[in-house]
Amino acid sequence: MDRSEILKQVNDIFINLLDVEELILSEKTTADDVEDWDSLSHIQLVVAFEKHFKIRFTSREIQSWKTIGELINCIESKI
Repeated sequence: MDRSEILKQVNDIFINLLDVEELILSEKTTADDVEDWDSLSHIQLVVAFEKHFKIRFTSREIQSWKTIGELINCIESKI
């Protein structure tokens, strides 16, 4: 699976979980760029990513993400 496919799947998870129809993430997107991406939704997103991609993240990995690109790097390294 390449980065663009991971980004598309991550984007779909965001749309479903945050219940927003028009959301287009890029690798440079941060939590400040997405209105409903708060600490509670962040936890829900992490759980959704783990289930979808059948992987587990460490707390250190989760805390290190500043952008969607860094999240994708982490997913890519585990699949």
